[in-house]
Amino acid sequence: MPLASHAASVRLEEIELRVLQIPLVAPFTTSFGTETVREVIVVRARTDVGEGWGEIVTQSAPLYSNEYTQGAWDVATRWLVPALLDRRALAPEDVAPTLEPFVGHRMAKAGLELAVIDAALRSEGRSFASYLGGAAAMIPSGVSVGIQPDPAALVETVRGYLDEGYVRIKIKIKPGRDIAETDAVRSAFPDIPLQVDANSAYTLADADLLAQLDRFGLLLIEQPLQEDDIVDHAALAQQLKTPICLDESITSVKAARDALALGATTVINVKAGRVGGYLEALRIADLCASAGIPVWCGGMLETGIGRAANAALAAHPGFTLPGDVSASARFYARDIVTQPAVLEDGHVRVPTGPGLGVEIDSEALKAFTVARETLRA
Repeated sequence: MPLASHAASVRLEEIELRVLQIPLVAPFTTSFGTETVREVIVVRARTDVGEGWGEIVTQSAPLYSNEYTQGAWDVATRWLVPALLDRRALAPEDVAPTLEPFVGHRMAKAGLELAVIDAALRSEGRSFASYLGGAAAMIPSGVSVGIQPDPAALVETVRGYLDEGYVRIKIKIKPGRDIAETDAVRSAFPDIPLQVDANSAYTLADADLLAQLDRFGLLLIEQPLQEDDIVDHAALAQQLKTPICLDESITSVKAARDALALGATTVINVKAGRVGGYLEALRIADLCASAGIPVWCGGMLETGIGRAANAALAAHPGFTLPGDVSASARFYARDIVTQPAVLEDGHVRVPTGPGLGVEIDSEALKAFTVARETLRA
């Protein structure tokens, strides 16, 4: 399902970048480490018709991805932002082609694209969801649960999220913290939609261990092997009953097409930052819809900016499984938007205002800013 229609061109006057450090309400532990503070880059694009906001979802260290805060800051200020400012007048659909000569750095590109989209749509009075072709007013909300001290603590943490109303649970796993944890959660909650996320922590040599997860009736196992292990994922899929979902491996519509052709996945997690932007994310959803492959919207602990954008993406008909668009309070005691996402009967409301449909809390933005730079045309 393509874009409802193209957005208007805007004339870029300046782009401001800020590094924010926002405390998490609780430590978030995965197979690659523990976060207690979310470091993220926020983008403000000022144009001739108003401003727009975006979010570069890198983390402080290159652990989930080869991108990280200071690398994204450097490539954005040195190359990407100047290229956009040199172009001056451009539509959102022009951002990716303008930045294509610069290899990689998809998260940085995605955050810049989002700011231009927001500015253009605000000038038209059109919502991001309608631009993407989204139809749902509310989207089902799943929650991602980090590795806990022990299985009993994990069960109680999951119980708390279920009591809040989340409709799907995802638990993080890693070697030595997998079978017992999954068993504990499934035993405590026999009927809940449950999936596990390995964040690339295993190898094909672990196939027999991963096959033990089959008895738990999981929706899927997410990214069990390394990002570039597409062939091994295809081999692993032949040895498991549980569907394999790819995350880190899906960096573009081409990567998705290749993974599907090889039989490496039967479900795909789409993260706009990881694939270079929301327009590329939409192309992946369209590809999967044509192939009958379920898709869901992943998360990167976004602020209210990226969370609003993810809700709009997840409202697209191609997104058929509950994603990780949780309430803001799941991660932050204070967000940087005036009306953070909240959970309503297990769902999150899709913003309907112009652009992203959220307004910035300027005091919160200022309080969390640790670095700031403005580049002008």
